[in-house]
Amino acid sequence: MIDYFLTDEQKEIRRLAREIAQREIAPVAAHYDRTGDFPWPVVKVMAETDLFRVFVDSAYEGMAGDTPIFNMVFVTEELSRACGGIALAYAGSALGAMPIILSGSEEQKRRFLPDIAAGRRLAAFALTEPQAGSDAGAISTTARRDGDCYVLNGTKQWITNGGEAEIYSVFVLTNPEKGPRGASCIVVEKGTPGFEFGKKEDKLGIRASATRELSFQDCRVPVENRLGREGTGFITALKVFDASRPGVAAQAVGIAQGALDLAIEYACSRRQFGSPVSSFQGLRFTLADMAIRVEAARALTYAVARHIDAGPTARPTMYSAMAKCFASDVAVQVTTDAVQIFGGYGYMRDYPVEKYMRDAKITQIYEGTNQIQRDEISKVLIGEFHAHSGDK
Repeated sequence: MIDYFLTDEQKEIRRLAREIAQREIAPVAAHYDRTGDFPWPVVKVMAETDLFRVFVDSAYEGMAGDTPIFNMVFVTEELSRACGGIALAYAGSALGAMPIILSGSEEQKRRFLPDIAAGRRLAAFALTEPQAGSDAGAISTTARRDGDCYVLNGTKQWITNGGEAEIYSVFVLTNPEKGPRGASCIVVEKGTPGFEFGKKEDKLGIRASATRELSFQDCRVPVENRLGREGTGFITALKVFDASRPGVAAQAVGIAQGALDLAIEYACSRRQFGSPVSSFQGLRFTLADMAIRVEAARALTYAVARHIDAGPTARPTMYSAMAKCFASDVAVQVTTDAVQIFGGYGYMRDYPVEKYMRDAKITQIYEGTNQIQRDEISKVLIGEFHAHSGDK
């Protein structure tokens, strides 16, 4: 359905991502789900096949063209179709790179982005703290200016690619008295003295993804690693979320599509009462509803990604929130229905479908819970109403 507006290059990228998902990810997804190990062998294949380059500009050894967000979206979807956790190594690096892409100087982009584009170094995004989840403005990690360095102190929590990435976009308070207006974003590299990693989280789903705590204790980072001016960190974070939430939506679409694929295959092969269960109208209607939801989520996600790439003058906050919220709700519904279609087998880890349900749940939670997304959407709607009312 989407082929008609893909360029030949995008079709090739999507074909390559799908091939990697089927050949490299699907056979090992259950293994990494059980062990929780980080999937470095698969990440290396992604790097060797240039998948990390598709969201980075050609000036920094990338191949994004005019559609970096859309490229990132359909690659993330294809990888997530095989495993949402393994795909997150890719999507998490794109997220970590976005503050540099959006707010970095030319020198910073040339210093960091080529390694990210080549997959030589993964990136990570570090905003969340133990007391600053949905309330991102409540961060307390500080960066005190000391000559030509900042001295960082504080803790970040639930950081995707934590411990595995080498480049971290860290949000800190450079002027704590100003609250969110005193926040800045600073790039911290793995191995910097005073920068340590806490425990690796034992998660319900996306278990192949590394999620760790970051600890900063008198960690000295050069001032030249600050992205943008002091006090613009929270603005950078909001811009990143506008651009990255379609990536979460794409992950959700991929997970939902993967579960639907399994459900169709099972329904056509499983026999009850002398017939394949796909012959039962009630089950066929369930499959139809699942397919409708997946296609609707995909269409919205792609539309929002292309809208962002087109460079609209207004912030795409509402549309990004819609895509993330809708697609993640679809993923949870579709994967739950898939487990139901499998019946008792769906509840067993011998079958992959229960993993899809576990992986889907996080998409309703991270990068802003769906309650936060709905709040973002309603604020824009109400704000537009008052603005238009005031014009009359």
